[in-house]
Amino acid sequence: MNQTSSTPPHKIIGAAVIWSEQGQILIDRRPLGGEMGGLWEFPGGKIEPGESIEECIKREIQEELGMVIAVGEHLTTIDHTYSNLRITLTAHHCQHLSGEPQTIECDEIRWVWVNELENFTFPPANTEIIEAIKKSSKQPLLDRSKQQ
Repeated sequence: MNQTSSTPPHKIIGAAVIWSEQGQILIDRRPLGGEMGGLWEFPGGKIEPGESIEECIKREIQEELGMVIAVGEHLTTIDHTYSNLRITLTAHHCQHLSGEPQTIECDEIRWVWVNELENFTFPPANTEIIEAIKKSSKQPLLDRSKQQ
């Protein structure tokens, strides 16, 4: 059997489903010039060596949006292969603690209701997160004693 060396690179990504106190979710729009530019996503990013998914999510949200969040319960983990990339995307419910979201590494930010998510165009892997959000009842209660 002839194996090819065209296996796409694999990235492990943490994604935040950030809930406001009003029950809305934060989404951001990817920069037009970048990969999957103009599409909406749940914010997050690539895990660094030695970092847990939860640490990755907190760090990425601070770096990309200038916000402090509490990372709560696991929502879903998705393995998805694009033509040039394989990702393992782990999403957690998160709570906004402080800081106004800023467009540091994205073009736009919106707080939306769950039933509005279908009005935005997301990458295929993110659409699986939307389905998981809809299946999980509603905004989870986070344990405030674990928030830092």
